[in-house]
Amino acid sequence: MKQGKLTVVVKELSGGHFHVKTLIIFSLSMGLLLKDYTAPKELWHSMSDEELFWQASMVPRIVEYPYNRTPKVAFMFLTKGRLPFAPLWESFFKGHDGFYSVYLHAAPDFKNEPPESSVFYKRKIPSQAVEWGKPTMVDAERRLLGNALLDFSNERFVLLSESCIPLFNFTTVYRHLVNSNHSFVSSFDDPRNVGRGRYNKQMWPTVTLSDWRKGSQWFEVHRKLAIEIVSDPTYYPVFKDFCLPPCYTDEHYLATLVTKVGPGMNSNSTITWVDWSTGGPHPTTFVRKDVTENFLIRLRHGFNCTYNGGMSSICHLFARKFHPSTLEPLLKIAPALFGFNT
Repeated sequence: MKQGKLTVVVKELSGGHFHVKTLIIFSLSMGLLLKDYTAPKELWHSMSDEELFWQASMVPRIVEYPYNRTPKVAFMFLTKGRLPFAPLWESFFKGHDGFYSVYLHAAPDFKNEPPESSVFYKRKIPSQAVEWGKPTMVDAERRLLGNALLDFSNERFVLLSESCIPLFNFTTVYRHLVNSNHSFVSSFDDPRNVGRGRYNKQMWPTVTLSDWRKGSQWFEVHRKLAIEIVSDPTYYPVFKDFCLPPCYTDEHYLATLVTKVGPGMNSNSTITWVDWSTGGPHPTTFVRKDVTENFLIRLRHGFNCTYNGGMSSICHLFARKFHPSTLEPLLKIAPALFGFNT
């Protein structure tokens, strides 16, 4: 069958009391394959965020997919530039094609492209500048979700940074996420100044103090919740306008949103471990001397948590922040300890 092309035309209509943007989609030739709609081959596009979120928020009303769908996990990397732990992630992903997708949001001026054999080759999405502590951080997170949602096979979506590492092999991570009944968004009521103290009364009545939550930036969500995030017309505009430093949108928006739109869909916990014991605005950064087998074992099984209604010792699938100098000891210890290639 000859493959066709898809043309998207955006027309704007204006009148005395209206302004309408109409999206017209049509095929230039017959024979367009279903997979061209459900799993785009190219990540690069010229859509605005508004257009991207509109397309990403589409939900089929027919539950059954008209093709053999294998649910995938979308690994979304929010980075400044290069990925210092790319070799570790390459080992993590090796042998599991068809069960994952990779997306990179990097600085717009970052042009470096990895080798064609890399899982990160041409996986950068159209990106915009990000400032720490500003709403642009959440803009980037939503942009990653929007692009990942365009692949209908992506069922779970995990946000990672360039300083993140996996704590288990791919099979364990995949099963833990795909079989979970909940998303993993850290969300809790913090009565301190760094919690409720950041609430802005101008958010009322859309977001009340009793709605206000805090949580980790690093999340994992299932497809239904991901769609809620990119299609949110109510809460995010309020956060962009009124959650400004010392209020940090990436610590409060998702944590609050899940309590509003689907508390039953969320575990209220994160699957990415960090060490905040030293205090301050940033967690501990681990260096080469910190990486030992015992340290990694503790991160893997040193905690207890609830999973699908039962107790589990697998609570964190990823960890951060790791300095690039830790790559060498990680490559020596992790493959055998984590069971890569299994």
